Amino acid sequence: MARPMNDDEVANEMNKMVTFIKQEALEKAREIRVKADEEFAIEKAKLVKSETSAIDGQYEKKRKQAEVAVRIAQSTQTNKSRLRLLQAREQHLHDLFDAARDQLLHVAADRARYAQLLRGLVLQGLLQLMEPRATVIARDDDVRAAQEAATAAAEDYKELTGGSAVEVDVRGGLPADGAGGVKLVGGSGKITIDNTLDERMRLLEDRMLPEIRVDLFGQNENRKFNN
Repeated sequence: MARPMNDDEVANEMNKMVTFIKQEALEKAREIRVKADEEFAIEKAKLVKSETSAIDGQYEKKRKQAEVAVRIAQSTQTNKSRLRLLQAREQHLHDLFDAARDQLLHVAADRARYAQLLRGLVLQGLLQLMEPRATVIARDDDVRAAQEAATAAAEDYKELTGGSAVEVDVRGGLPADGAGGVKLVGGSGKITIDNTLDERMRLLEDRMLPEIRVDLFGQNENRKFNN
C-alpha cells in the first residue's frame, strides 16, 4: 500500500504539473502565433494582389484614355490641316477663275476676233434651235456687230442644213457689265439658248474643274467621284 505524499512531494508534483501545463500553453500559443502569422501573410498577399490588380486596372484604363485622347488630338489636327489645305486649294481655284473672268471682259476689245466669235455663237445657237425664226439678244453696244454676225451665221446655217432658211431678229438687252456673247430665243419663245461668254465660262468651270484639280494638285486617292 502506497504511502501518502508529504508536503514536499506534493509541492514537487504540483510544480511538475504547472511546468507541463505552462509548456503546453507556450507550445499552443506558439502554434496559434505561427498559424496567425501564416493567415496574416496569406491575407496580406491577397490584399496586396487585389490592390495591385486594382492599381494595374486603373493604370491600364488611364493609359487607354490617354491613347484615345492622343489619337483624337492627332485626328483633329490632321483634319484641321486637311481642311486648311482644301480651303487653300479652293481659294486658289477661285482666284484662277476670277483671273480668267477678268480676261474674258477684254475679249470684245479685239473687234475683228469678237465678230468671228459672235458669228460662231449665233450659228451654234441656230443649229440647236433648228427653227425658221430666232431672236438674237446682245449687249446694246454689240447690236451692230451681232446683226452682221447673225446675217453671216444665217448663210452658214442655210449651207449646213441643205438650204433651210432662217429669219433672225437682233436686239439689245444683255447686261452691259457682262463679258458679251449672245442669247438666242426660238420663234415660239419657249426655248432659250444662253451663249453668253459668262455662261460659257461657268459651264467650262463646271466641266473642267476635275481636270484642273488634277493638273494643279494631282490625283486625290481619297476622292471617289471626279466632280
